[in-house]
Amino acid sequence: MALPTPDLDDRRFQDLVNDAKRMVMQRCPEWTDHNVSDPGVTLIETFAFMTDQLLFRLNRVPDRLYLKFLDLIGLQLVPPVPAEAPVTFWLSAPATAPLTIAAGTQAGTPRTETSESITFATVEDLPIVPVALTHVLTLGAGAEAFIDCTEALTQSQPFGVFGERPAPGDAVYLGLSDAAPRCAIRLDFRGHLDGVGVDPLQPPLAWEAYDGREWVPCQVGDDATGGLNRSGAITLHLPVDHQPTVVGGLRGGWLRARVTECEADQPAYTMTPVVDGLTAATIGGTMTALHADLIQHESLGTAEGVAGQRFTVSRTPVLRAGVDAELEVSSDDGWQAWTRVDTFADSGPDDRHFLLDGATGTVAFGPALRTEDGGIRQYGAIPEAGAAIRMRRYCVGGGARGNVGPGAIRTLKSSIPFVAGVENLRRAQHGADGESIEQAKARGPILLRSRSRAVTVEDFETISCEAAPEVARVRCLAAGADGVEPGSVKVLVVPTVADDNGRLRLGDLVPSDDTLRRVAERLDAVRLIGTRVVVEPPMYRGITVVAQLVSKPRARAEKVQAAAAEALYRFLNPLTGGPDGTGWPFGRAVHAGEVFGVLQRVDGVELVDDVRLFSANPVTGERGQPAGKVELPANSLVFSYEHQVRVTAR
Repeated sequence: MALPTPDLDDRRFQDLVNDAKRMVMQRCPEWTDHNVSDPGVTLIETFAFMTDQLLFRLNRVPDRLYLKFLDLIGLQLVPPVPAEAPVTFWLSAPATAPLTIAAGTQAGTPRTETSESITFATVEDLPIVPVALTHVLTLGAGAEAFIDCTEALTQSQPFGVFGERPAPGDAVYLGLSDAAPRCAIRLDFRGHLDGVGVDPLQPPLAWEAYDGREWVPCQVGDDATGGLNRSGAITLHLPVDHQPTVVGGLRGGWLRARVTECEADQPAYTMTPVVDGLTAATIGGTMTALHADLIQHESLGTAEGVAGQRFTVSRTPVLRAGVDAELEVSSDDGWQAWTRVDTFADSGPDDRHFLLDGATGTVAFGPALRTEDGGIRQYGAIPEAGAAIRMRRYCVGGGARGNVGPGAIRTLKSSIPFVAGVENLRRAQHGADGESIEQAKARGPILLRSRSRAVTVEDFETISCEAAPEVARVRCLAAGADGVEPGSVKVLVVPTVADDNGRLRLGDLVPSDDTLRRVAERLDAVRLIGTRVVVEPPMYRGITVVAQLVSKPRARAEKVQAAAAEALYRFLNPLTGGPDGTGWPFGRAVHAGEVFGVLQRVDGVELVDDVRLFSANPVTGERGQPAGKVELPANSLVFSYEHQVRVTAR
């Protein structure tokens, strides 16, 4: 299918004639005869005909020249964004010596007959630290002094983990021989762990690690004890900031298990668990991995000592997110690092700067331009003649296909001593495809109008997407809209999130601090003086649909129910929902009539008997009264929260 040809000038013959007559009325008001019989009008129509032919030829300019024009004004394709996932490397046996898993270690999804493996690479070294349990302390709620149970543990004497009747705030503190950031620690409990009263699947227990300032929650993996109900092991994934510190006068890498307040219908401890054996060991480590290939120490060539020299990397597209591209130039003192910039406008002749076009992989050094007085001005330093140029590291790859589910990454691409396997415990997130030609063509007129200055709401939205390509949607609210103060604009950012049959987690819809920071810094550089910019996530309004359906004859009710629920989650979705499937519009109310139509189109549905809408708080789960319409503020998006569908057979 041929690309559509843009109309560079959409005026036609009659438009040109009308424009000329209006100009005649302004310049020569004494000329009043504008009939077609007038010789002057005949001349106007003649020149309009000739101009129309020129415009016809102009509008036949190939798409290639239009793209060359976009390249001339500085438009570059936005590269893909790699998905990122925490990848856990499991050891073949508990660590007895320090081990480091190098940056760039690759793991991926299994290769099948129909799909290639999706490869992920770690971006930093992962040190795995062997640990042992050295101290055990207990502290009751409201108590000031710790009780040291280390000697009792050494002599295999039983002791209570919490108070006799555990209360919220009771805690047991475990001191490790060293801090183990990013490591997976296995705690083996032995004895009669009679944590009576609690639900083993939902115990009121929080595991935390101390980072030197505060207690940080730990991700709990397998818990074979059921909340300290029986002998078994618990796997904890320690945070990145775990540090050795002093607790109760004893130094160590500290963890603690704290009794928490019970939620509704959650049973509490009635007796304390009793322990007579407890050990700790490092069994793995977790590092963030990107859906990308990490290229290191790639030679680009030799400098000629001239301005504006260009080189090309071997693989594209080069990613901006994840790992920064680092370029080095050889010198008498070794390799010198150069800084990547977006433009040479502020670069002086001694600034070691370079440009990198991620789409084409072109590396450019600063140009030399002739000034008005005949002199030469150098923008950015020039590598010396004969100097070797290399990319120390850069990343290629990325894309939305990297948003794989939990447990999908389970294949090591190379053998690593003492590592038995790999696994991603959480879903990969934030992967996005690169900008297409059509998207760039649509962005070109906006770039030409704004010239990298944020004035209108469209400018703020476009520049925000350029600053953070991993975002899925951006909405700018001007002053006066939804409480935005005069002289301010509010930019709402929605990150790219992979869904599970339309279902999303509320926490995944909150952009990272790094994304918000980059958007805010970019907008601060291009805003008008006096404009205050607020960058934040939108407010999400939970919607619960309670529906009663009647299935067609010979249709399975369970299948119809699952399809109807999936249709609701996809329709009431901030990223893929709404009438046109591009995301629920900001501030658009939810009507029961639209939900009726969505459910009626589900395969196997004979009749939609009843539909009720409830406004729900997605954090607390509190629901409002049933309504036929739920209004949303201008800064809000819908979030599907626990839809309930009941299907009866005809």
